[in-house]
Parts: sequence; structure tokens; C-alpha cells
Amino acid sequence: MKLAMIYSFLKQDLAKIEESINNTIQAQHPVLREASTQLLAAGGKRIRPVFVLLGGKFGDYRLERMEAVAVSLELIHMASLVHDDVVDNARLRRGEPTIKARWDNRIAMYTGDYIFARSLESLSALEDPHAHQVLAKTMVELCLGEIEQVKDKYRLDQNLRDYLLRIKRKTALLIAASCQLGAIASEASRQYERALYRYGYFVGMSYQIIDDVLDFTASEEELGKPAGSDLLQGNITLPVLYAMEDEEIASELHLLFQEDTEKLTPEDIAPIISKIKAGDALDRSLELSDRYLQKAYQALDVLPAGRAKQTLRGIAKYIGKRKS
Repeated sequence: MKLAMIYSFLKQDLAKIEESINNTIQAQHPVLREASTQLLAAGGKRIRPVFVLLGGKFGDYRLERMEAVAVSLELIHMASLVHDDVVDNARLRRGEPTIKARWDNRIAMYTGDYIFARSLESLSALEDPHAHQVLAKTMVELCLGEIEQVKDKYRLDQNLRDYLLRIKRKTALLIAASCQLGAIASEASRQYERALYRYGYFVGMSYQIIDDVLDFTASEEELGKPAGSDLLQGNITLPVLYAMEDEEIASELHLLFQEDTEKLTPEDIAPIISKIKAGDALDRSLELSDRYLQKAYQALDVLPAGRAKQTLRGIAKYIGKRKS
């Protein structure tokens, strides 16, 4: 089953949100307008708006309030991708040229800043200080996660705690905030709000771990970028951490990263990727992902039965089995 089928009953609301995202990012300046529209046209799962809408189903669901939050969260995610591509010197995003590849780093950075600003403008429609505090805190943590990733590039003396904190900030907290802000916008109870936040956090951790596994196992067509891109860019993900328990692999990586890392090619890292795939690092990573998913299921226990809860469970199950 495709992911969109799991939440198909939200199709009309999501179409309205997609239209609103498109309207929100339009700019008078032609370069900003074209760059932003190109990013939107590249597509995406729009999973954060889905989580906002589902979180809102546990309170007084009003689409105009859900829309303001959903647009804001998706734009924050989009802006972070633009900045990521600059940091990673990425040429492709979802199989399409990145903004930095089509223009340059300066245009990409200002486009990302512009989209961030539009996201805050969207949330201003929600007159709730708690919502703005949650979003501000999430954005602070997101920036810290990005900085940590830059600092940790090609650093092999990392541990599991470093990795988990980094993906918490980079990925999990924005998904958690999507669920939580949906609840806040619908004035759901604090008990439900806390449960939805926990669910989003655990799903987000699992989601990123699986992303890091897929970087080794999925095809370039499925990823929209070359397989092994994370390692090539010096990002030490969970499979690499586990694989480096083998001293031979750790030694090979150490020697490889002593060279001019800007000149590393996919061919240079191919032997190490083959060894990682041949060992147990990927299976162990999936096991940790599954433990987070089990915690996500438990977080749903306090929520009332219904279509929204069933859908949240279905999404978590899908994430645990996804192949792209």
C-alpha cells in the first residue's frame, strides 16, 4: 500500500494546504519566485502537514487553523533542505537539480531564508503564544542539529549518543512539533498534546534511522541522489557507527578521510559500502528503528479510538517497512 492511501480521507484538506503553500512562497522578485517554485515542484511526501491534520483530529478541527500550522511546518522543512544542499554541496534533490546547482550558494541561502520567513508569517494567523513558543524552540533545536552535523562531518570518533542527539534535532523534533502543533491548533487536551508529541518524536527517530539505512540499500532512482551520498559527504550515520566496530572498516575509513575529502568519489567509498552491506550494521540499525516504532505505538495508547489514531498507527507501520 502506498503511503498516501493510508491517509486518503485527508486528500481534500491536503490539496488545500498544497495550494496555500504555493501561494505563500510566491515572491515579487523573479529569481526568488522561480527558485521557491522549483523546490515545491520537486515534490515530497508532505508528511508534516499530514501529522498536523491528524493531530488536529483530537480536538476542535478547523481547517483554517490547521492550514496555518501545516503550511508553516512544511515551509520550515523545505527551507532546511535548501540550506542542507548548500552545506552538503548537493547537486540533486529528489532527482532534480538543487537550487544551489541551478543558481549558486548565495541564491540558495537567501531562498531558504525567504521560505523560513514565510513560514513564520503563516503561523502568525494562530494567536496562541504556546504554539509560537513550541515552534521557536523547535527551530532553535533544528539549527543546532544542522550545526552539529557540519561540525561532525568526517569525524570518526563519534558515538551513538552523538548520532541520536543529532537526528533528534535535525528530524525528529520537527515531526514531533507537527503532531503537537496540530493538537494545539485544535485546542486538544494537554494529555493528548503530550501523547502526540511523543508519538511524533519516536516516529521521527525511526524515520531518520531508516533514511540512513536506505542510503546504503536503495537505488539512485529511488533515492533521487547517488547511493552512499551521506558517507561521501562525511555524514557518519548509524550503519557506519555500527560497522566501525570492525577495526578493519574503521581503519579504512580513517585512511580515506585523511585524503582530500572534496575530491572523494563514489568509486572511492564503494569498497567500504560493500563491506557495510555485507555485515550486520544495517540489520542492527533496523532493530533500533523498530524499538523507536514500538514506543510510538505505546504513545498512542492514551488517545481515543478512531480513524485518526488508526491512521497514525498505519503511518508508523508503513515507515517501519518503507523501501524509499
